[in-house]
Amino acid sequence: MKYFIYTRKSTDSEERQVLSLESQLSELKEFAAKEKLEIVASLCEVQTAKEPGRKIFGEMLDRICAGEASGILAWHPDRLARNSIDGGKIIYLLDTGKIKDLKFPTFWFDSTPQGKFMMNIAFGQSKYYIDNLSENIKRGHRQKLRKGIWPGFAPLGYLNNHKTKAIDTDKEKSPVIKKCFELYSTGEYTLKSIKQFLADTGLDSYKGNDLSCSCVQRMLKNPFYYGVFKFNGEIYQGTHEPIISKKLFDSVQQVMSNRGKKKRKRKHEFAFSGLMKCGNCGCLITAETQKGHNYYRCTKKKQKCDEKYLREENLVEQMKGIIQKVSIPDDWAKNMFAEIDKEKEQTKKDSEVFVQNLQKTKVEVEQKMDKLLDLFIDGKGITPEEYQVKKSKMLNKKLDIEQKVKDFEQTGNNWLEPMKEVILLSSQAKILLSQGDKTEIRQFLKNVGSNFILKGKKFDFEPKIGWRARVAGEPNSSFTNWRRDRDSNPGWSFRPTLA
Repeated sequence: MKYFIYTRKSTDSEERQVLSLESQLSELKEFAAKEKLEIVASLCEVQTAKEPGRKIFGEMLDRICAGEASGILAWHPDRLARNSIDGGKIIYLLDTGKIKDLKFPTFWFDSTPQGKFMMNIAFGQSKYYIDNLSENIKRGHRQKLRKGIWPGFAPLGYLNNHKTKAIDTDKEKSPVIKKCFELYSTGEYTLKSIKQFLADTGLDSYKGNDLSCSCVQRMLKNPFYYGVFKFNGEIYQGTHEPIISKKLFDSVQQVMSNRGKKKRKRKHEFAFSGLMKCGNCGCLITAETQKGHNYYRCTKKKQKCDEKYLREENLVEQMKGIIQKVSIPDDWAKNMFAEIDKEKEQTKKDSEVFVQNLQKTKVEVEQKMDKLLDLFIDGKGITPEEYQVKKSKMLNKKLDIEQKVKDFEQTGNNWLEPMKEVILLSSQAKILLSQGDKTEIRQFLKNVGSNFILKGKKFDFEPKIGWRARVAGEPNSSFTNWRRDRDSNPGWSFRPTLA
């Protein structure tokens, strides 16, 4: 009688196998020599037997049906089948006489009704092991999800803690991951440049390969890094430490979304093109070159418009006049910084009330999430899809509140830094006037205001909070103190007030 030697393991991971292919083959060859069995071929396969469809196993059965051999030698029945279809094929070939014998060093088999019955039991036990293992894994996943623990392999920047079963931050890689988000959020870096940045810093995949652009994109779109994750379509708040804030994540998604929009290539680049709208019809102000000079005009796409052309030199002079208004001497800036320092303690007290309101809103959101879960569990008129959508919205709202609270706790007087930036920019305006860089002038004006318009050849805009008094005042107006505007959100709406 001729035999096929069949060896199998489920994965390439050696530590997860009871017996490797080499050790199985060695043991089976020794057994064949001892029993004086004639071996036609040794077949090895690396594939799970949980589901039917193993290629080498199927070819072996075809060769048996073709008469090349009439027996199989394997380490254990579970190497042949762990599902009912493959097990049924073996039993059927035994019934039809295509397979006359099965031999195992660790299991007795006789081609009799009793032997086939015991083989059926062995195959059934193998299937039961797989089914039970699957249920145990699912139960473990559910338990981890209840605790807010990601049940899979930790993303880049994190590590699986095999002792606590939690996800820990990788102290070496997490700062690099955070830097990637910060760089991309500026809009000045592409996925390719981020990929190169990672390669330059020596950060690669777990297999030691350079990260591809698609891997970088998946990383930048993964909400895991700000503290939440999705599993089987449902969103969960993780207990792992976030590497980035949700605000930074949202900024990255906005940049990525804008990158996907097709941009029209411009034949000429003008410093102030796309900055202003027409004050008469609301169309964008475009630019063109005539006889060596740049002119700005209304596109007139909506309706007929009488807005006249404005030469770029004239527009720059008007802009410089506005910059001159907001410019302040160095000694004024010094006094203002001193006044801001005095505001810190008072603003901190005002902010505490706002934080309490945020905490109250957070509790209300959590209560709504609990009620939503109760409705879903009780099956009271809410589908799984509706539950997922509503839960996602509530969880994101909760995370936004937590981020605001975190900002207050970390920085206290959140208005101080923007206010200091206003003063610093005002003190540096005189440098901008002397240099006359058009790109810098545009950027400065975008920091100062918004809604830029051109009407009657006059440039105008809406100053941002913090700049209104200075833009409206005279060039030599003095301000000696900064007073806060009172509103329902103390600590956020502040502006300078003329003394």
